[in-house]
Amino acid sequence: MNGQTYFVTSNTAGRKPFFRHERWAKLFIDVLLGYRPERFLLYEFVVMPDHFHVLITPKGSLEKAVQFIKGGFSFRAKRELSWTGDIWIAGFSDHRIRSDEDFEVHRRYIAKNPVEAGLAEQEGIYGYCSANGRFALDAFPRGLKPGSVGVASGAAEAAPFQSRDATAYGTEAAPQSKDATVIYGADAAPDQTKAPERIG
Repeated sequence: MNGQTYFVTSNTAGRKPFFRHERWAKLFIDVLLGYRPERFLLYEFVVMPDHFHVLITPKGSLEKAVQFIKGGFSFRAKRELSWTGDIWIAGFSDHRIRSDEDFEVHRRYIAKNPVEAGLAEQEGIYGYCSANGRFALDAFPRGLKPGSVGVASGAAEAAPFQSRDATAYGTEAAPQSKDATVIYGADAAPDQTKAPERIG
């Protein structure tokens, strides 16, 4: 197991609002839930019209976990929704969770995202968000520093916060942190390289 927990975001190609359509949003959630717990532990998620956020602990590399999510959805959308065009941008943004408090900040961000985007009047009623309590999720190991779960001491530190721009997170910028990274080319091979740029 990777042992690290991450807040991950990825946008649709051209910010097209694919997930405004119920069939698309439900299929994405089905794909997401279908990979847990074999490929990653899933703590929270939200599917917005043109992007998603998840809190996950990958069983392998983070890149591979995101490939399963995005690639798995693309495969099923082509087969089940007869979609032939691009669906995702080539990459994703991530932030490594370092404490219970950090986890809570990002959990709250996910719960509030549909409300702040005007998609729901209050938290917990948006159909495509784990905050509504309708989905089977994994329990976050409270009281533990996520970086210590199943990882030998001396694990590498995360790179400073980086992103192409604040809109990578959707309606508003996600919680700012110096401990996040951006990985581009998530649909490429798992040994991809990181090519970050700072928010300016």
